[in-house]
Amino acid sequence: MKFGVVIFPGSNCDEDIIYVLEQVMGQQVVRLWHKDHDLQGVDVVILPGGFSFGDYLRSGAIARFSPIMQEVIQFAGKGGYVMGICNGFQILAEAGLVPGALLHNESRKFICRNTFIKPQTTNSLLTSQIDADKVLKIPIAHGEGNYFADADTLKALNDNDQILFRYTDESGNITNEANPNGSAENIAGVCNIKRNVFAMMPHPERAADTLLANEDGLAIFESILNMAKA
Repeated sequence: MKFGVVIFPGSNCDEDIIYVLEQVMGQQVVRLWHKDHDLQGVDVVILPGGFSFGDYLRSGAIARFSPIMQEVIQFAGKGGYVMGICNGFQILAEAGLVPGALLHNESRKFICRNTFIKPQTTNSLLTSQIDADKVLKIPIAHGEGNYFADADTLKALNDNDQILFRYTDESGNITNEANPNGSAENIAGVCNIKRNVFAMMPHPERAADTLLANEDGLAIFESILNMAKA
């Protein structure tokens, strides 16, 4: 498969995701600068984590207007696969490609630590190959990861099976204590109604190498490859 990783001024997880895709998963990757207008024929576009444009205004609010986002929006509209991680989630939400918004963490503090998440559906590119009962240890690193959506949107997300992951404890229980940022219904990841745009706050690329003593994130990348090849 051919992946395109979009790099914005302030992106700092681009090389992490590129390393995992190229060196660990053995895939072709192209770097897409935020001013580009050519997606170079990629199969999947990834918006990485970081602090695009310094997180001025709202996180992702400026990056959403970068020239390449015109191409990403058109690509997604035609059914192309798009994935946003952390700041990438924020950008996708600002662009209206996934529902909801990301607010400041309830603690009003930047949080960087391991969390536990559990897939809530097997009907997605990211989760199709993951055991529904499997708990993944995946790190977070954000100041605005508090997922918000109004009651009607939350109902639609649940009714349409669009919730990808929820924060849990180590045993897979969905509790208030396991929620690191105040996200509505412990939501850690969602997809769009057409199921081709995916967003998650935790960083699977930071849990995908034996050198990190954590390879739980590989399950997500393996799911992408297996389903896309099917």
